Amino acid sequence: MLSSRSARCVQAWLLTLLLLVGGVGGPRAAAQEPAAQPEARPNIVILFADDLGWGDLSSYGHPAIETPNLDRLAAQGARFTSFYTAPVCVPSRTQLLTGRYMSRMDFQGGTGADGEGRLPPSERTLAEVLEGAGYSTHMLGKWHLGYQKEAYLPTNHGFDTWYGMPYSNDYKKPWVQTEEPLAMYQGTADGETEIIDRDIDQSRLTTGYTRRAVERIQQESGKAGEPFFLYLAYNMPHLPIHTAERFRGRSGAGRYADVVETIDWSVGQVMQALEKQGVAGRTIVVFASDNGPWLDLPDRMLRGGNKPWHQGTTGPLRGSKQSTYDGGTRVPAILRWPGRVEAGRRADGLAALQDVFVSLVEAAGAGRPEREMDGKNLLPWLTGEEAQSPREQYAYVYGGELQAMRVGPWKLRLAGEEPQLFHLETDPAARWNRAEAHPERVERMRRRMQRYAERIGASVPEAPRGEGR
Repeated sequence: MLSSRSARCVQAWLLTLLLLVGGVGGPRAAAQEPAAQPEARPNIVILFADDLGWGDLSSYGHPAIETPNLDRLAAQGARFTSFYTAPVCVPSRTQLLTGRYMSRMDFQGGTGADGEGRLPPSERTLAEVLEGAGYSTHMLGKWHLGYQKEAYLPTNHGFDTWYGMPYSNDYKKPWVQTEEPLAMYQGTADGETEIIDRDIDQSRLTTGYTRRAVERIQQESGKAGEPFFLYLAYNMPHLPIHTAERFRGRSGAGRYADVVETIDWSVGQVMQALEKQGVAGRTIVVFASDNGPWLDLPDRMLRGGNKPWHQGTTGPLRGSKQSTYDGGTRVPAILRWPGRVEAGRRADGLAALQDVFVSLVEAAGAGRPEREMDGKNLLPWLTGEEAQSPREQYAYVYGGELQAMRVGPWKLRLAGEEPQLFHLETDPAARWNRAEAHPERVERMRRRMQRYAERIGASVPEAPRGEGR
């Protein structure tokens, strides 16, 4: 007789195809939808994975990785099938926390080790907006939006507390040639932020963040009239991948699967803490990844114990991280809000990280920043008040270039050797270039890209780049 894991391996890729073309509605058999208190301002929890692929969860069709807690979260809320990010870390975190494209801003440099750049102080983050609406605001994990000065850190961008790392977990030798320590920081908005550990044991990152998240939920849940915002930005499964000893080998599917299943465990611990404190019914929980998995590895990342198979999967999607194909920018995403968002809802319309900002600000009853936003309010769609997603298009911006745009099912990509036009509903793997068959559509979408690029401070590739693949 097949084991439960083996049986799922047989069925999983059929499920993946059905997820993409609209055959099934996702997991519904998990926990029953909790009672909600919609009249109260909701608490907000964002759980943000690093380099997790579209196909890395069992609810998205992975044949071996088991993610029961994330599957349960999806069964209690909305599971997105066309949710978009930037192709790399920093612009994605910018989109999530400001609701705007990074191309609108002047970071004045990089934000990794030795980088002098930073999120401009003129930008209002989600934490600042929620803080102004009476929320306590707390961050755990990876920041990656500037660190060289105290003013660049999360505690000067609206977070009351922060415990975490200023950038990615590979910013150390042998992967990055820097003398900066890969350090753990801790601070509060009314005090100094300081380095508390210069010799991080990365195997304890996810479990350590989780323990502190549970403690924070316990501390904040009892405060009458003061909702909280918790942003937990995992370092995993970004290379180099690590997990605690008790999770090693547990998946039976390799190191990467162990790491993803550790994140799933963490999600379960957070949800259990919300339930124990009696606030799960009035808490919005969002789970997403910052971009797709890192498959096209540079030589530097194959040092120090990293292996080529320490990678995730995009499922059937083409491309990966650092690419404006969908494998680099289309990720698993879930939003749970009991009593407002239908349990087990399959959300097939377009959605993006910027929309999370706008939607959460609306849910909190806070005022939007007085500037042009790139996000849409998804709540009328997710609550059933409107039939369609408010997002009609998504612009794929990488390195200041608007390289591709999706409008409905059509996607035009201009970063390759020739214009590439794909119909993603019938060709989700982007295998067939239809540009020659639809030249008028190509020109209409190219002009649309040029107009939108001007709005967001980006450029559009004008000549063949030799990067099509």
